[in-house]
Amino acid sequence: MLKFYFNGAPNPNKVALFLEETGLPCELVPVDTRKGEQFKPEFLKVNPNGKVPAIDDDGVFVFDSNAILLYLGEKTGKFMPANTPQNRAQMLSWLLFIASGLGPYSGQAVHFKTAAPKNLDYALNRYAYEAQRHYKILDEHLARSKYMVGDTYTIVDMAFWGWARLGSFVLGEEGFARYKNVKRLVDEISARPAAARAIALKDKFTFKAEMDDEARNFMFGHLKTKAA
Repeated sequence: MLKFYFNGAPNPNKVALFLEETGLPCELVPVDTRKGEQFKPEFLKVNPNGKVPAIDDDGVFVFDSNAILLYLGEKTGKFMPANTPQNRAQMLSWLLFIASGLGPYSGQAVHFKTAAPKNLDYALNRYAYEAQRHYKILDEHLARSKYMVGDTYTIVDMAFWGWARLGSFVLGEEGFARYKNVKRLVDEISARPAAARAIALKDKFTFKAEMDDEARNFMFGHLKTKAA
């Protein structure tokens, strides 16, 4: 049976949404990053990058949320766009745009806003600007397209939803409100029963809530305290 290594962060939620939409049987394996469980040898065997999510599909290891979506979509044939050269080009382009742009810049914008040392205005502004730029591109695209790839709900929309559903946290309420087409699709996906189930998966387990020195040392190794 497929093993799904996850927690409640945005990237695992993308894969959780696919699993809930398809009903694909899986074993849930919680990874508490605030306790450093991402660095255990048994997890690093599955994902040498030490990040969630990852899957073990009967000995086939896949990591990175977007790679997992593509792998599972191709394996099951579900939530994939019609197989034409144009659709495949659009699927790969937008999937990698999310993987290399929307996700990283959103994550770094949040990090510099909430976790980084103060007085780093250049970095804060840099990542906030890039996050906004990516949202603007998405918004303009979705003004012309119902979904990320044409008129069909696919794995690309699931990848989009993982971070875009937190747009108000990344950009602020007023900043996110500018991107009405992004919000339209976020709201539509969030209203799906599978989305609610995906978000609730984390509630089956107890994850560490405190962001204490131990958690910061595990999650932000470059900021390790002297006591570490």
